Amino acid sequence: MIPGSAVYHVVEAMAPLYTAAVLGYASVRWLKAFSDEQCKGINHFVALYAVPVLIFHMVSTNDPYHMNQRLIAADTLQKTVMLLALTAWAFWSHFRRRGRRDGKAESSSSAAASPIKWVVTNFSVASLPNTIIMGVPLLNGMYGSVSGELMKQIVVMQFCIWYNVVIFLYEFMAARDGTAKISSAVVPQAAADENHDRMVVDENGGSCIHRHAATDRSSHHQMVVNIEITEVAAAAAVASTTTAPVDGAAAAKELGAEDDGDANKVAVDLPPPTPVQPQVPSVMHVVWMATKKLLQIPNTYASFLGLIWSLTAFKIGFSMPKIVSDSLFIIYTTTVGLSMFASGTFIARQSRFVPCGYTIASLSMLLKFLIGPVIMLLASLAIGLHGTLLHIAVVQAALPLAVTSFVYAEEYKVHADIMSTGVILGIFISLPVTIVYYILLGL
Repeated sequence: MIPGSAVYHVVEAMAPLYTAAVLGYASVRWLKAFSDEQCKGINHFVALYAVPVLIFHMVSTNDPYHMNQRLIAADTLQKTVMLLALTAWAFWSHFRRRGRRDGKAESSSSAAASPIKWVVTNFSVASLPNTIIMGVPLLNGMYGSVSGELMKQIVVMQFCIWYNVVIFLYEFMAARDGTAKISSAVVPQAAADENHDRMVVDENGGSCIHRHAATDRSSHHQMVVNIEITEVAAAAAVASTTTAPVDGAAAAKELGAEDDGDANKVAVDLPPPTPVQPQVPSVMHVVWMATKKLLQIPNTYASFLGLIWSLTAFKIGFSMPKIVSDSLFIIYTTTVGLSMFASGTFIARQSRFVPCGYTIASLSMLLKFLIGPVIMLLASLAIGLHGTLLHIAVVQAALPLAVTSFVYAEEYKVHADIMSTGVILGIFISLPVTIVYYILLGL
């Protein structure tokens, strides 16, 4: 049975985080102490400096040669199972909807047409918890300092592998959609040109352009000749149109003129423009675009620089100079408080507390706090985890959605409302939920 003092230690560890979040909320919503630009400045500092420095600190101080292989295997198995299951479900739903349409017009909703969007969103909600900000202090209160070292290992895997997988999927969608928009730009124009052009040429080489309604589609690829002139005159008129350019002013003038009495004419239908089929970008193009984006993200190169440092330092056996470590300490100690403060300001600036609606919010919370931890429990048992290690693996899976996931969703404009709801509700729900898991696992 979990003693009451242990639960108090958990609340004691989490109370400072909620204090910072409440202070940020009150400063914007009630006190009006910060403008939108000032809030963006705080977020900018956290995103560009504080969080990357904290990531570098945690990854660089983690010994990669003595990581808990079973914990890493369980975490990897849980995320792989979630990603594959969500991919199978999304594509099954996508093809089922296509089968139901049975030749009807395609839906104009891009969300309905792209199952990858739901794969990325659901995978982020279920499998990418806020380990670095809320996980370390919460699990320290539950299981002591040993949990901090284990959280470092999960952070290494998240930022070196799984967030890069998410960014790759975002970049794939962005590259594919961008190519489709460019290559399909001709298609709506061709559809609009169903009232196609027809060039009418008289025997003297003059020309004018007539618009024909869509009901005259049967004559799109036909040559219509008004046989009121001799065959020789008609042939000469057609030949002149192939060599002489059509004067725009003359065409406009002829278009406005009366057609009565113009008997000697040859009418030639102009072929409609050939629509260009949308092309899916090549794999190498997507990889290149994703690589360029990764190089621009501070969290990514902070994690890889930290990994390079740890691989070198723990292999050779040297430590970081004190002047460097103290400089980094000054910055990364501000990360947790400022991140929670920024989360409070973000909540205060929302027009609705639940932007995506209560139904989708309920489903996302079910995915975050029940399905994700249960799959982690099954994966951990399959790997052979037990005792405190099993408890830590399950509880960290029940942490709220990482703010980084919302940042990426907002940048790529993919279900940002669901991600913001996951961040907002997750902050409030995570404490009682993790305490429940803590008590149940301790029985």
